[in-house]
Amino acid sequence: MTSALTTRRNALFLGAACVALPLVARAGTLPPLTVWKDASCGCCGGWVRPMQAAGFSVTVHDTSDMAAIKRQRGVPDALQSCHTAVIDSYVVEGHVPAADVIRLLADRPEARGVSAPGMPASAPGMDQPGEPYTVVLFGTPAGDSVYATH
Repeated sequence: MTSALTTRRNALFLGAACVALPLVARAGTLPPLTVWKDASCGCCGGWVRPMQAAGFSVTVHDTSDMAAIKRQRGVPDALQSCHTAVIDSYVVEGHVPAADVIRLLADRPEARGVSAPGMPASAPGMDQPGEPYTVVLFGTPAGDSVYATH
């Protein structure tokens, strides 16, 4: 029941985000997104493109020291992925869908950020359908929790 409820809630949210996204993006209310990635990582650019298509203004920095970026941003080892982004005061680690980032900005939870740990095959930028994955809200007073499932 809980997983069905979670799936239904995510589906409803994604539907609402799809309707609201063009309006929000057109209004210019999405804050800029800054991404750090390894220069040789192709999937990171694959994630940037759908973020731009969703209306985010994205600045990309290539770096050879991703470990330092993740450490500076407080990304726990277990939640790390290939690239790290910052938007407003939040960290976006890895292949988090644009709709989840928009939800994060709307909800404004007391948290460090969200992560799609590892490199889920069906996440944006990876684009190999069929692998379910979880987006984790981290750095909250109550600890880490599931923010979305896809």
